Amino acid sequence: MDNRSEIREFLASRRAKVTPEQAGLGGLHSGHRRVPGLRREEVALLAGVSVEYYARLERGQLGGVSDSVLNAIADALQLNEAERQHLSDLARTAGASPRTARRRRTTEEVRPGILAILESLTESPAFVRNGRLDLLATNELGRAMFAPVFAEAARPANLARFNFLDPAAQTFYPDWNRSANTTVALLRTEAGRDPYNSKLTELIGELTTRSEEFSRRWAAHDVRLHHTGVKHFQHPEVGPLELRFEAMPLPADPGLTLTVYTAEQGSPTYDALRLLASWRATMEAAEESAG
Repeated sequence: MDNRSEIREFLASRRAKVTPEQAGLGGLHSGHRRVPGLRREEVALLAGVSVEYYARLERGQLGGVSDSVLNAIADALQLNEAERQHLSDLARTAGASPRTARRRRTTEEVRPGILAILESLTESPAFVRNGRLDLLATNELGRAMFAPVFAEAARPANLARFNFLDPAAQTFYPDWNRSANTTVALLRTEAGRDPYNSKLTELIGELTTRSEEFSRRWAAHDVRLHHTGVKHFQHPEVGPLELRFEAMPLPADPGLTLTVYTAEQGSPTYDALRLLASWRATMEAAEESAG
């Protein structure tokens, strides 16, 4: 990943989203404009830095910039929490060598203790993923719920590849556009954290080459945090599912996230999950018999 290019394009894309009116600028700053959003000199004014200094930052030279300046720029560009963290990650990795960055390499192994937690969750689909959205471990119900993702022979199963390269994703995710936007934003966020991750770079290159939908979204430079919310699925065996999720980073395992889905007891989704567990058990029994 070219960190300087990422910095330049990220800052320019955020600058284009803020109008002078939104920034509280009027008078000489209103009227016909050749470019969307704020000009560089307006961001510099709002951040309290010189135009020359901000222009240098937007050219990708964020290395060594103080937190106070980063916060001032984030305020000027009205960045949300995820965007602020992304800017901080870009500044941290600016000018860093691949050797230095490799010291921050995340783990790819799921510890036995986490596997035990997964298996103890018998009524909730759950999985552990890394920043590339590889599914590294799932419990039985999680594997049943994400059966369409595991239908591909490639391992580890990857949510991003499924979303953009498998036609089944269009059915599995009723709001596919939202799922696609979230997927790309999560990968963009991870790229800011770990720009020298070769496997991540390969995945992004593959998706950019093979999917116009991915490429278009990747160019938007959107990032996001993904900790909690509600998701909808259309499972091929049990039909519609409406599930609340909690995504919890594992502090002892840098780069890994445990995601657990739950359904309100007595709801149609709760009943569907019980049916899904029964379907999974039947499939396992058939596989053992065939074996």
